[in-house]
Parts: sequence; structure tokens; C-alpha cells
Amino acid sequence: MKRWSLASRIVSGTLIIVLGALVLLSILVAAFTRYEVTERLDNSLQEVAERLEFVISELDKTDRASVTPGGQIAQLPGVNRRTLAYQITTPAGRLEVRSQNAPETLFVPRLKSGFYNISLFRVYVVPSASGRHYILVGEPTFHRNEAVRRAILISVLPMVIFFPAIWVLVRWRVRRAMRPLTSLQQEIRSRGGSNLAPVPPLDLPEELVSIHSAVNLLLERLKMALSTERAFAANAAHELRNPVGALLAQVQVLRNFLVGSDYEERATIIMQQARRIGRMMEKLLQLSRATSGIALTGNMFDLVPVIRFLAEELEREKNQPIEFSGASHLMIRGDMDATGILFRNLLENAVLHGSSAQAVSVIITQDHKVLICNDCEQLPSEILRDMEKPFVRGKTDAEGSGLGMAIARQIAQQLHADMVVSSPIPGTDRGVLVTVRLQVN
Repeated sequence: MKRWSLASRIVSGTLIIVLGALVLLSILVAAFTRYEVTERLDNSLQEVAERLEFVISELDKTDRASVTPGGQIAQLPGVNRRTLAYQITTPAGRLEVRSQNAPETLFVPRLKSGFYNISLFRVYVVPSASGRHYILVGEPTFHRNEAVRRAILISVLPMVIFFPAIWVLVRWRVRRAMRPLTSLQQEIRSRGGSNLAPVPPLDLPEELVSIHSAVNLLLERLKMALSTERAFAANAAHELRNPVGALLAQVQVLRNFLVGSDYEERATIIMQQARRIGRMMEKLLQLSRATSGIALTGNMFDLVPVIRFLAEELEREKNQPIEFSGASHLMIRGDMDATGILFRNLLENAVLHGSSAQAVSVIITQDHKVLICNDCEQLPSEILRDMEKPFVRGKTDAEGSGLGMAIARQIAQQLHADMVVSSPIPGTDRGVLVTVRLQVN
């Protein structure tokens, strides 16, 4: 399932709504601005027509018709292509007076009051007060369109400019509002098998208070269930260890009496099964200690002597050589007993499941890595993936309980160490390599 961010979805959703509202508002503002500017420009045409009434009154007094083709031209300085043009004509359509930028023909063929749009001008036509003339005032179309575009741009441009600022502010505000959720997420993420403490009170919004309470209730139930399970495993293992030890001692004595008899083999089988039960009890006790957070605290100590002691002990027990190389000292911080359990299980796995013809290799590097190699057939990826689960074993006839790697993984996590299991060993087509990268502090 594709993952998505709640903050990103809120930001994008908010910005889409804001952008849609701004686009709609821009369209409305542009339409309103166009309407208002057009109305104001039309009013200016009407004002010019009213001022031209003075010229018409003079024409009416003289009562002289223009003999100049195209009417008399009013020459004024500063006239350009943006200046308003006008024409004064008789009802019959004969031009009397026109501005120098007005055409020699009428703006419109029909003289009727109102506004007209022609190719080059927006024209206002109105009869004079006397009714003997018509006034035609035209504004260049390009100048009007230019004025409308500028007015719309001035109205809409701030919305476009401020949209990035709105995006930054919305993003900042959403991220700030999501901080309580992030704090709750980090607190929940820090909880695990060795840390089931309730989430402390946080400054949470009302929508997250119920989640906070539910998480604490779940942690309390989980802690109770795990505590019961650990107590049962530890108590059972502890209570059974002494009887199993006594049973093993009695079976060994009995076997000595049955040497050479038909029952010697049966006594040997009972002794082997008693030892197997004893190892299982020991592993259950180690698992109980590992899951209780034994390695969460500790002091600085030298790891190399610990590993050497464990290796020598296994060499005597299993009659399997273990070779050392690398650094002679490696100071780390942690619990010595827990670290010993970690490497005891890793070394024991290497000895039990490795080839007896090849020595187990332990390499300690200066960059705080411990590499444990043993020779065996290459392990499939599915076995490597599942071998760290409790009571899961690969296809092997060697002795074991399926708990060693699970215990090692638990303690490695508490030591903040990176443990990687790979097969085959790099550069070969056989073997298993376990790499443990330890933290100094």
C-alpha cells in the first residue's frame, strides 16, 4: 500500500481550495473591473460630448455650413493616437467639424443616440440640444482595451503574487499544528518489548487525547500480558532446572551401573534428553532476561576478554576450534552479562551448525565490528529471514532450541548494535557471516 503524509494532504487540499477560490475571485474581480472601467470610460465620452455643445452653439449662431470636404478640422497640439476623436455633423450626415485624428467619414452610418463598437473606436452618438447637429465622440479601441487590461492586472496581480506566500504560511501553520501528532508518534515508536512505559502527558489537541488514552491502555494491557509470560517462562525454567539437574545426575549414575548391559543404550538416551531439557531451560531463562531489558544499562568494559572466555569454554565443551584475529581490545558500553549472552549464542550457533572440519573464525575490527564466520552450505534467503524468530530452526540435525538468534537479536537491539546475518560469506559460495556493529557510547 502506498504511504502518504497527512500534513502534505492537508496542505495540498487547503491550497487547492485556496487556489480555486483565488481563481474564482480573480475572474469575478476581472469582470467587475472591466465593467467599472468601461462605465467610467463611457462617462468620459459623454462628458466630452457635453463640452462640445459650446461649439455647436457657435455653429448655430453663425448658421454657416462647412464648405470644406470632410468638415473643418480642429488643429490642437499634443494630439496622438490615444487622444479622443470627435465629429460634429448635421442630421443629413454632412460633417461640420472634426478633430484632426477623426476619420473624414462618419464613425457610424446611422445617426442614432447610443454607444457603438466599430473596428477602431468605441463611439458615443448624441444629438445636440437644438437638434440641428449630432455629436460623435470616439475613443480608440486599443487605448480602451489597454486601460481595461491594466486595471484588471492591477486588481488580479496581487492575488497571484501572494499565492506563494499563502503556500508558505499554510505549510508552516499545518506543520506547526502537526507537532503534537509528531510527538505522539515518536513516543509510540520508542515503545517496544523492553519499554512499555505509558506515554507521558503531552500538549495534544482534543482529537488526539482519545488516541493517547487508548495507546496507554493498550500498553498497560500488553505490559501485563508480557510480564505474565516472562514470569511464567522464568519461573518454569528456574523451577525445572534443579529437578532436571538432579535427574541428569541420577541418570549418569544409573548409566554407570548399566555399562555393558542391554539397558545402557536406553540410559544414554534418557541422559541426552535430560541434557536437552536442561539447555532448553537455560535458553528460556536467557530469553526472559533479554526481553526484560537486561542490556539497557551498563558501564564501559573490554569486550575482547569476554569473547575469548566464551570461545575457550565452547572449545572445551564442543571440541571445536575457534580462531581469533583483529583488535586485542574493544571498549564498549553495556551490560557485561547481557553481552556475554549475546555472543555465547552467536558462537554456539556457529559451532553447532558449522562444519567440524573448518574452524569458526572471530574477527574483531577497530571500527567496533565483531565478525563471526562458520563454514556450511549456503542458506536460502527465506531461512535467513525467519531464523531470528523464536523457536524457528532451519533444516538441520544439529542440537538446538531455535531461541539463540532471537535472544541475540533482542540483546543487540538493547545495545543499539546492528546485527546482520548473511550467507554465503562474501567472496565465497559457502558459509554464514554474522556481523555485529557495536556502539561505543
